[in-house]
Amino acid sequence: MRVTCRVLFNLLILASVLCPHAAWAQTTTKDGLARYLDGQTEHLSQVAMEIWDLAELGYQETRSAELLAEELEAHGFSVERGVAGIPTAFVASYGSGHPIVGILGEYDALPGINQDRVPERRPIEGKDRGHACGHNLFGTASAAAAIAASEWLKATGSEGTIRFYGTPAEEGGSGKVYMVRAGLFDNTDVVLTWHPSDRNDASPGSNLAVKSAMFRFHGISAHAAAAPDRGRSALDGVEAMDYMTNLLREHVPQETRIHYVITAGGEAPNVIPDYAEVYYYVRHPDPETVREIFDRVVAAAEGAASGTGTTVEVEVMGGSYSRLPVESLQRLVYENLKAVGGVAYDQEEQRFADLIKETLGTGLPVGSQEEIQPFEWEQGYASSDNGDVSWMTPMGTLVTATWVPGTAAHTWQAVAADGMSIGVKGMMVAAKALAFTAVDLFSDPEKLTEVSQEFRDRRGTDFRYDPLLGDRDPPLDYRVRGGG
Repeated sequence: MRVTCRVLFNLLILASVLCPHAAWAQTTTKDGLARYLDGQTEHLSQVAMEIWDLAELGYQETRSAELLAEELEAHGFSVERGVAGIPTAFVASYGSGHPIVGILGEYDALPGINQDRVPERRPIEGKDRGHACGHNLFGTASAAAAIAASEWLKATGSEGTIRFYGTPAEEGGSGKVYMVRAGLFDNTDVVLTWHPSDRNDASPGSNLAVKSAMFRFHGISAHAAAAPDRGRSALDGVEAMDYMTNLLREHVPQETRIHYVITAGGEAPNVIPDYAEVYYYVRHPDPETVREIFDRVVAAAEGAASGTGTTVEVEVMGGSYSRLPVESLQRLVYENLKAVGGVAYDQEEQRFADLIKETLGTGLPVGSQEEIQPFEWEQGYASSDNGDVSWMTPMGTLVTATWVPGTAAHTWQAVAADGMSIGVKGMMVAAKALAFTAVDLFSDPEKLTEVSQEFRDRRGTDFRYDPLLGDRDPPLDYRVRGGG
């Protein structure tokens, strides 16, 4: 069935080439672009659901990345694969000259969570991962928006380049940071992105910068009862570090977040463990403050090792900046989101939403999926590797209601909605809003100048990019090793 749909889709593309005026005349206006995207909904749904089924983890998204790359190539984009030393990262481009408008697309899934496309808890047997953050919809909508923008460029004969950035391993792998570090955004004039959510919003705001690391302690193994004096417990090192870091919480700025999980602590109580490991995240709105607090956590680890007679190795796993908002760009995105409007459920979707709502208890009421939230400052407390992108080029962002209102990310309720028509409807809202915004930026040089000036003012003239994760290579096996 998938092959048949692909063949039919390619025949439609061929028809548009043979009859260009019929295919392109409708894409010179936003209304025409909306109709164009509406006509692609069934096909785009198939793409998104295939990625949902694949549920590939960070840096392992081989088939998901290739599926999106092929979609873009079929529409005349040139694709550079394996960028920034990452096999599943790519950049697809259409057009020429400036402005260069980029659109980000993610497609990695999460480990340890899966769910069928039903409104009650029902894991899929034998599956240990799932799209609990909607990245199957994310990558598909962004690719669709890039393709729609390319159709507008083609139909109007306008100057400009639309780029799709295929960005892997957002979930703990900091994929975009390596792409920023490789200079892939250096000449991009503006970048647009979005994310699945339980609401429709394009307000200005920021989030938290983050730096993460594995702390690996090495000791001396011995029999815990017969010869405890001969041993030096690596787990003691971890616990001493955790204790000192918890004392540190009293002496950091109140916006700070520090959290950890012990990932290895020994195998048997009567064997003093010679290896133990703990995984830490440090977050704060200011990247430089994150750097300072992280160094204090490292000092706690070194002190713990010294006091317990062990040694410690530190491997930085990831790090990303907080998002730098550009209000003039957010206002433009917001107006286009309002023009598109929210999500309307049919009878079956409403039944699904009501059943999901019974499992949530709190949050937005069902019905909020139709609304656009007010334009007001929002401080977020999660982190994303798109923060680094936002410090290199102006970035506009939005969220759409791909989940039942009240649903949180990284939950089974999100996985369920991401795999059915509710998710697809929110995905199409995002595709249209992104495409409309790209068209505005291509067609209004004054707006782009305003956005660029505000970005420079907010970033400051003395800004120098120094990635929080340093000069480490992309951790392509981080999911295999259990990191992230």
